[in-house]
Amino acid sequence: MADIQVYKKSPAEFELGRKRAKSAMRNQIMMFSLMIFLTLISFTMVTAFEVGVEGFTKFFIIPTLLLFAAVQIALQLYYFMHMNEKGHGVPQMFMFTGALLAFTVVLTFSTIVWW
Repeated sequence: MADIQVYKKSPAEFELGRKRAKSAMRNQIMMFSLMIFLTLISFTMVTAFEVGVEGFTKFFIIPTLLLFAAVQIALQLYYFMHMNEKGHGVPQMFMFTGALLAFTVVLTFSTIVWW
């Protein structure tokens, strides 16, 4: 069996850990609420388009929905996949490089097909 060492935290370390955990939980709840709000706005916009509310055309709704989706993807990667914590520099680099390459490939093939 492995030896287990118990480390007793000082009151200052314990309090600092509590404050960090409380701040992290507050950020998680705020981001979750923001994503729910963006989702509700998206559904409302699509419903307004389907009903025929003036001003809600497909030329307004589609780019706005794509923008909301991009914001939600970024927030989910950053907060819910813990990319905002220390030590995640290399995975962030690989993910952002992959996203940039994927966007470039899609843009390239779209340009080739359209022109």
